Amino acid sequence: MQTPGDQAVRDIVLAGAGHAHVSALREFGLAPPPGARLTLITPEILTPYSGMLPGLIAGRCEFHDAHIDAARLARFAKARLVQDEAIGIDTARRLVICRNLPPVPYDLLSLNIGSAPDTGDVPGAAEYAISVKPIDGFLAAFEGLRRRAAARSGPWRLALAGAGAGGVELILAIEHRLRREAAQAGRDAMALAFTLVSDTDDILPAFPAAFRARFRKILAAHGIDAATGAGAARVEPGGLILSNGTRIAADEILMATPARPAAWLADTGLPLDGRGFLRVDQNLQAEGRPDIFAAGDVIAFAPRALPHSGVYAVRAGPTLAGNLRRALAGRPLKPFRPQRQALYLLSDSAGRAVGTRNGLVFEGAWALRWKERIDRAFMRRFAGLPDG
Repeated sequence: MQTPGDQAVRDIVLAGAGHAHVSALREFGLAPPPGARLTLITPEILTPYSGMLPGLIAGRCEFHDAHIDAARLARFAKARLVQDEAIGIDTARRLVICRNLPPVPYDLLSLNIGSAPDTGDVPGAAEYAISVKPIDGFLAAFEGLRRRAAARSGPWRLALAGAGAGGVELILAIEHRLRREAAQAGRDAMALAFTLVSDTDDILPAFPAAFRARFRKILAAHGIDAATGAGAARVEPGGLILSNGTRIAADEILMATPARPAAWLADTGLPLDGRGFLRVDQNLQAEGRPDIFAAGDVIAFAPRALPHSGVYAVRAGPTLAGNLRRALAGRPLKPFRPQRQALYLLSDSAGRAVGTRNGLVFEGAWALRWKERIDRAFMRRFAGLPDG
């Protein structure tokens, strides 16, 4: 909001430190928007990069390799850092409501607050399962899971519900890490059992048939069972009940099911789609709200449906930063033009990756090196920046 001392200053508030916002902050640090005061609201100072989550879980990289220091990035962008969680918006008074701290005023607001697996209709999931999103919470929970697995002397079973790209990569990473650690500790690595659950008739339903076939073989080669055709219906101690009545015995249950948005969005009066995601136009602007922008998992992109994937959030960052500048200056906005066919590279966590784009499917150790080069290149953008 404008201040009595300087009527030219306007507040740009970024709620969430997702992939689009960290890219936007870098852009603002390199070229500060005139007449703007920047604020970043985030509950976590070290924000994880989802592209490197499988490598981190598998032990191919370290914690610091896969996290961006949001505090340092905020200092570089000369942005005020509010370490708290956004839990609401008062659109009439232009305030972001925080969980613990006072409301934060804005002239322009951007949301990049991520999502969580949609488990609200799965009884017992909140009590007996671990959610894969948000990632920072999952990483802490995974350390406890590792300790519990290591403490077992006999059979131990894990089930993961959700057979999209994230679920497939994650169960392969967990299987690789836990079997290796069991073997190093002199325990029977094959006493560990893994099951991937898909509510569709196959894994990776959004991908080409050849891609799905390769990962079915990879899962089988790693001793991971695939239970397809029925989703999670109930979670109970020691087991996952599927919608067809099948019970999968499991000591640990993970949920990587399709995403849902923050529930508090429903109370804002903002335009939402049928699932509760914020509807944005081609300029990443909330429909009918020229003061609110959004990107990443929280949005429903009105021009065409986009997967809730970090690929699109990363690419939205520069457009988002540019349109916040243009809105501040009263200039016409530019559309976000997401690629029609994104490149996907999924790791098997054993030294190879499978990729696909435009219907072409390929595989090899070279594909994993390519994926890791892309991931490291993204993270290098945030390394070595001047510290404010």
